[in-house]
Amino acid sequence: MMAISTRCLLVAIALAGPFGAQAATPPAPVTPPAVGQLIERNVAARGGLDAWRRIRTMAWSGRLEAASAEPASMRFVLEQARPNRTRFAIEAMGQPGVRVFDGAHGWTQRPSRGIRPDVVPFTPQELRFAQDAEVIDGPLIDFAAHGSRVTLGGLEDVHGRQAWRIDVTRPSGTREAVWIDAETFLDVRYDRVSYRPAGGAVTVSLYYQDYRSYEGVKVPAVIDIGGNGDTPAGRMVIEQVVLNPQLDERAFAEPGTLRRRQAADPGSHPPSVVAQ
Repeated sequence: MMAISTRCLLVAIALAGPFGAQAATPPAPVTPPAVGQLIERNVAARGGLDAWRRIRTMAWSGRLEAASAEPASMRFVLEQARPNRTRFAIEAMGQPGVRVFDGAHGWTQRPSRGIRPDVVPFTPQELRFAQDAEVIDGPLIDFAAHGSRVTLGGLEDVHGRQAWRIDVTRPSGTREAVWIDAETFLDVRYDRVSYRPAGGAVTVSLYYQDYRSYEGVKVPAVIDIGGNGDTPAGRMVIEQVVLNPQLDERAFAEPGTLRRRQAADPGSHPPSVVAQ
């Protein structure tokens, strides 16, 4: 929750008037919308159901920023393919790091320091996290077809804007929450449970800002990770979005298998993102 500013306090004092003045009339209660109608307006604001269903693959590129990390800014590429495959690659100080999920199995490739293997499989918690994710769409588009249940929470403040909270229960039982701006009907916050490397559960909040339009669908250009107000724990700046790129299927294989194939077949090529 953001602290009340001095300006807000001065305005409140002015509105109160002299001592003994009649109390201001409280605002009329807001009638909550039906959760189904709210989701329909959210999908329409994001570009429409048909437009999102036409997207089979998506690629983001940009940078990750974190004041507590070294270096403070890292390049990334996120590739996604239906039904549930992802490849997230970062470049930090010349050392690549990759997280891959092929829909059933996942791997993390860490920079080699001679202490642990270059590639390690997802932990059971990481695997469940990846299996619960809705690639490309997010948790609300086609939620019923994905087996999720939704309920409407209250009208809450999200960084100074009023937003409706929608609670989502996945088929696995995992619970998440999405906040929809009461005016624009775009997503402004998303909470879901993640897991620390040691296995402990933690709720991660993502805050969406500065939506841009790509072929009619809207994608946030900035995603703040955790934190309060203007001090996020991290920030993802999305500089380029490509819809329906041709993605090499080998991009979603276990990291390292491509290098082994290239060694056996020098004519093979690395995976790449090619806009259609």
